[in-house]
Amino acid sequence: MTVRIGISGWRYAGWRGVFYPPKLPQRRELEYASRQVDTIEINGSHYSLQSIESWQAWHDAVPDDFVFAVKGPRYLTHLLRFRDEKAVPAMANFYASGVLALRRKLGPFLWQFPPNFRFDAERFDRFLSLLPKSSREARALAAQHDTRVRSPWYGTKGNSRLRHAVEVRHDSFCTAEFPALLREHRVALVVSHAIADWPYAEDVTSDFIYMRLHGADALYSGAYPDASLDRWAARIYAWAHGREPADAVRIAPQPPRRATRRDVYCYFDNDKKVNAPFDAKRLRERVIP
Repeated sequence: MTVRIGISGWRYAGWRGVFYPPKLPQRRELEYASRQVDTIEINGSHYSLQSIESWQAWHDAVPDDFVFAVKGPRYLTHLLRFRDEKAVPAMANFYASGVLALRRKLGPFLWQFPPNFRFDAERFDRFLSLLPKSSREARALAAQHDTRVRSPWYGTKGNSRLRHAVEVRHDSFCTAEFPALLREHRVALVVSHAIADWPYAEDVTSDFIYMRLHGADALYSGAYPDASLDRWAARIYAWAHGREPADAVRIAPQPPRRATRRDVYCYFDNDKKVNAPFDAKRLRERVIP
């Protein structure tokens, strides 16, 4: 199995001179951060379509064995919500923007839904069906892009598998039908810890685990104490070795199928007080000696 522990985003003014060395040029922050952790979520893709130049620059700035997670567009998850025919071209535009230029450094896609998005089985099944499960499917989807993508790029070769993870924030998802849908489509449910009124669940619905740790004291803030990191390390160990924690919090009553191993991706999102990169390193020391 592969266990990767990193951060959500890297470009924060408050990190400069604290996590980042004084006088480090902003253009070199990704280069520096990618030598401190082994995976980073790209957040900019959530807010707008990125250019092929950005995707290629990010690819080139990080080590060969580095992996990005990519956050899907909020235009799809927060605005369109997959309600009409605009969803297909919007998804096509995302994949035509150049994300496949990350090549072997492309990890899971994160699809984060807002707190007021309620579970609708038919709509959610339609969304999951749209997700390309391979780079070949992504290229075919990208070919349906519209004029919003001025310089389309989806020219990779081969056919690698693409992984997807879903983060939800409404209690209506706490029904056994939801993890069943995720398992059917081999999509991971995000283990999302936050000091917020969001549902928390650890159902294993794919062959990998995706974790987001949003802060110990408040949303996006607060360092995780040693005892908490010890607990997360134990959970990661269980998931990575094909098991689950003895006290796993599940929506569905049935345990997952036992596996020989699972990959685990964990991202710290407690960035407000510069806790994320340091907590990531502290957890990594517990998991990967």
